[in-house]
Amino acid sequence: MDSSFQVHLTRNAEKDLLRLRELMPKAVEQILTLKQDPLKGHPLKGSLAGVRSLEFSLVGVAYRATYAVQPEDSVCLVFLVGPHEGFYEKAQRRAKGLGL
Repeated sequence: MDSSFQVHLTRNAEKDLLRLRELMPKAVEQILTLKQDPLKGHPLKGSLAGVRSLEFSLVGVAYRATYAVQPEDSVCLVFLVGPHEGFYEKAQRRAKGLGL
């Protein structure tokens, strides 16, 4: 995919970013790499099949951003950003709420 994608965040993902406070700019920088490479994150399995997870590190802590690629709209929809601990359980709840 060589066309540029848009990165959209759900309201919950925006709130997740705000909780990162001073780390937010670095997290946003990582997430925006999806504009050029929407498949950068690895595909998830099981109840999160069809969704991808972008891994990045902020001050030595592992973080994730979970998103769905919508190629028909050239959009990456980010619906969860947070530390690795308990991440995938929360991702399952949010994905279900979005009908993904």
